[in-house]
Amino acid sequence: MAEVREEHGEVGGEPARWFSAEGDPARPPVLYVHGVPTSGRLWTPFLERTGGLAPDLAGFGRSTKRADHPYDVPFLAGWLERFLEARGVDRVRLVVQDWGAGVGLAWAQEHPERVERLVVMDAVPLLPGYRWHRIARAWRTPVLGELSMGLLGGPVLGLVTRESNATRGPMPRAFLDLVKEGLDQGTQRAILRLYRSAPPDELARLGERLGALRCPALVLWGAQDPYIPSHFCEAYANALGGPVEHEVLDGAGHWPWYDRPELVDRVAQFLV
Repeated sequence: MAEVREEHGEVGGEPARWFSAEGDPARPPVLYVHGVPTSGRLWTPFLERTGGLAPDLAGFGRSTKRADHPYDVPFLAGWLERFLEARGVDRVRLVVQDWGAGVGLAWAQEHPERVERLVVMDAVPLLPGYRWHRIARAWRTPVLGELSMGLLGGPVLGLVTRESNATRGPMPRAFLDLVKEGLDQGTQRAILRLYRSAPPDELARLGERLGALRCPALVLWGAQDPYIPSHFCEAYANALGGPVEHEVLDGAGHWPWYDRPELVDRVAQFLV
């Protein structure tokens, strides 16, 4: 397995953190894009298998959390492009999950020729017909969102995540520690701004050019995902423009590889 390194630098003159590991030098690096409420550290088991880059998006982890940024999808997609420019990366093999799909696919639709392969897992739907889950609806509501978000830093996080996976009990301790590491006031603010910037019709608009992505793609979805219905697995497969494999996975939740660890190898094999 490749050694995963934690690295620090700047993107646009502001602090950034990312995780990296050596991969096949003859292939474009794998770019992993995390969602809410995690960070680039989420992708450690994948980086160990494939190498690549996993940044903390602006507003998350140890990257910039300036209060004057909007933290909506266009801003974060622009930040991702500046991150790639700073690292000297042109083409990528792209892996996205949750809000990382919103950001990564928004970037990819602007640069379809730069994506060699694509993996989408339990993704915020840039598609028609989605309605936010109850936690998201709370976060999108002024005052209620701030109050509920403020509770996540304590034992409430373990209670909330009991529904996130198919395995009985809360998410594993390593996952909870990963979330708590970066869930400060700056990240809480970024999450609320992100959710409040994206009513369902805006999500659908952001995915209007998914058909431009003609690279081979793999779409995987946990059948027990409580936040995003599994029928969006096929919807994404139909929206993408290239050859697509897709599967709804029994016994898996929103972060499906925590329930089904063999998915790490499956994703790695697809990316070869």
